[in-house]
Amino acid sequence: MSGDYPAETDTVQIVKLGAHIGARVDGVRLGADLDTRTVATLRAALAEHRVLFFRGQHHLTEDGQYEFAELLGTPTTPHPTLTSAGVKSLAIDSRHGRSNVWHTDVTFVDRVPKASILRAVALPSYGGSTTWASTVAAYNSLPDPLKRLAESLRARHTNRYDYAADTEERDDEGSKAYRREFESSYFETEHPVVHVHPETGERALLLGCFVKQIVGVSSGESQALFRLFQDRVTRLEHTVRWDWSLGDVAIWDNHATQHYAVDDYDGAEHRRLTRITLAGAVPVGVDGTASTVIEGNAEYYSAVDRLRGAA
Repeated sequence: MSGDYPAETDTVQIVKLGAHIGARVDGVRLGADLDTRTVATLRAALAEHRVLFFRGQHHLTEDGQYEFAELLGTPTTPHPTLTSAGVKSLAIDSRHGRSNVWHTDVTFVDRVPKASILRAVALPSYGGSTTWASTVAAYNSLPDPLKRLAESLRARHTNRYDYAADTEERDDEGSKAYRREFESSYFETEHPVVHVHPETGERALLLGCFVKQIVGVSSGESQALFRLFQDRVTRLEHTVRWDWSLGDVAIWDNHATQHYAVDDYDGAEHRRLTRITLAGAVPVGVDGTASTVIEGNAEYYSAVDRLRGAA
């Protein structure tokens, strides 16, 4: 078993998949009955590898997924605005659109979820993989002058971002209805571009497709700065790609990653996964300044995880 984990066992195996991000976990049957040593092992592995993959979890139902999530933290409601897409979990369904944009989950609210648990329910016969990127590795790769620049910046994130900037908008009614519901309540939050991870104390870039504007600069300068730092996140060396099979589960550290659902399957193919997110902390910049709400109240969506570790 790789890494310095608190619970060495004969059954749990952590298989590293990349230098900066990704590990497959073997020998674990996910569910509410996991013992505390195994849960501690998974927590430590997630902190080190950012995203963990589990094969063959065919036994899991939505209730089982939720009960397992409770071992790792406090589940949020499924989404701040998408109230029709699930009761315990959020349906990530290709009939409603495809998340082929780089993002960290729900950064348009102040209390950014600390982790997400995603389970494959229906898959296309080809394609449909997901790629994750380490925002910690992205920050660490910056030369010192760019680190200092990034640390001085703040960005406004909103749920009314422009899909057309990166992808062509689908014109079917299901996608339009989903988009209307996604934007039904307006949220905007100002985050530091570099935040201090609330558990590990590492520094990570906090960007993605929900960014509306870098604060204090012109729109052209904002776009240039966004691209400069966002392109660091998505360097292939900072990523890991997972080809889904039915029964697979992925867990990622939402404070240290972005992800992208690869849209490489045809319209007749169906892809559905269920996601549960865990309550997280309000991000804090290197200077100790926390994120601030511009508009919207996310209290009904999620509690705030107030436990901060090495930070």
